[in-house]
Formats: sequence, C-alpha cells, structure tokens
Amino acid sequence: MKRILPNRAIIRLTGPDMLHLLGRTVTHSVDNWQTGEMRYGALLTPQGKVIADYLAMLALENIYIDVHADAADDLEKRLKMFRMRNDVAIDRLTEDVVTEGSWIDIRSPQLPHRAITPVGVSGIEMPAQEWHAARIAAGVPEWGTDYRGSEVFPTDINMDMMNGIDYKKGCFVGQEVASRMKRKGKIRKRTVKVTGDALETGMNILADAPIGTVTSVAGSAGLALIRTDRLAKAEQDGKSFTCNGAAVTFDLTEWQRAEVDAHLAEPAHD
Repeated sequence: MKRILPNRAIIRLTGPDMLHLLGRTVTHSVDNWQTGEMRYGALLTPQGKVIADYLAMLALENIYIDVHADAADDLEKRLKMFRMRNDVAIDRLTEDVVTEGSWIDIRSPQLPHRAITPVGVSGIEMPAQEWHAARIAAGVPEWGTDYRGSEVFPTDINMDMMNGIDYKKGCFVGQEVASRMKRKGKIRKRTVKVTGDALETGMNILADAPIGTVTSVAGSAGLALIRTDRLAKAEQDGKSFTCNGAAVTFDLTEWQRAEVDAHLAEPAHD
C-alpha cells in the first residue's frame, strides 16, 4: 500500500500551451521533457526570490505540479495570472494525492520516489518526522519549514545544484537577478547539513560571531542556512562551532567544500 507524502498538493496543467506557459515563467527548462520524467523548479519574484518551488511530472496530456500545500493557492493564482492568452487549463486535484511511487525525485536519489495516486488507492500518511528525517539526511530543504515564500534566493536552498535552474533557457520571471548572481559569483549563502546535540530551529550557529541559522532539525541532524565566507574565515582561524552551547559539525558535500575553500583567496566580507 502506497503511503501519502505529507503536506503536498497537486496542480494540474492541461492544454496545448502548457509547456509554453512554464517555459516563459519558471526556472527549469521544458525542452526535451520526456513523458514520465520529473523536473524540479520554482516560480520567482521579479527580484529573484522563491515564491514556491515544486516538482513537476510530465504525463501524456498533463503536467502535474507537486507543491507544498501551504504554497499551492498562491502558485495556482500566479500561474493563472501569467496564463493570459495561452490555451492551458490550470486546476487543483482534490481527489488525488502525492504518494510513494516510481517517479524519481530529481533532487536526491535518497528521497522517496513519487507518484500521483487516487485517494481511495493510497494508504496512510507518512509520519512527518520520518519525511523530515529523510530529506534532512539527503540535504534537501523544504518550503514551509526551512523557508517560506519570497524569503530566499534559489541558490540559498541549492536549487542550482539540484537541477532546479536552467540559466541557459529563455526568459523566466526573476531571471535577470538569478543570472547576475551566477555570473558575478555572489553566492555566499548555502543550505548545508549540520550535526549537533543541541540543534534548535531558528538558533544561530556560532564561532564567536554567527555563521548561520538552523532551519530544520531531526534528532541530532539538521539543515542550516550559512554564510560560506564566514565559515571559511572561522575554519581558517581555528574556531569551534556551537549551537545552544553544544558543538556543531558541518557535513559539506564536495561542491560545498570547494565553494567554502574558494573564499580563502578572497578578502573578508561583512
């Protein structure tokens, strides 16, 4: 029996212009999109911040957008606003749910695969704590827990490293800001995995001065939004890291480690 993934809603796009609508508004490419393939993306503000991120699945005649339930109304409204003369219907599915399934979550192979399943066929809901433990272990932040609408840039939540932004595609809302940050190398905030015995959501990670803020916790593991330049300087100075007075360690990916180390050749930033 398939388990329902917590806090998800489904928006369905149908019609000959559904790909065109997404192609000119959201961060991911719609080129060479194969039936049954999942893509990760977001709708941004004109200032380049994430309104809502989502997973999109292409079916034979529809696109299913799997989005956090609390972000669904706003995303649906904005997509309808951008629809203009495009021949595409946009509606919420209330008789189907997001469950464990066969569609691979492009953000991380460690996350449960997904499917769109009728309510009557699905089973019980996956416990929220189990879901959060899985995504934190995979290093994947989530709307509604680690951030909310219009609070973060895509790179803050590592969307660029999870195939969520195509910088080479045609125009999308917020593209100018996102592309400028990429070109100028001004990416100094990242979400990283951390471990500690006293992690608490909303608390600072300190090395004398704050390095970043814990955004979600599952047991002794958590995610934190940090300043990579401050982490580099603190490591260089031999500082220790704490949260709530207890030691914290950083579990950086290979590319995160490279970004942190790159700051050592740069002047310090406030």
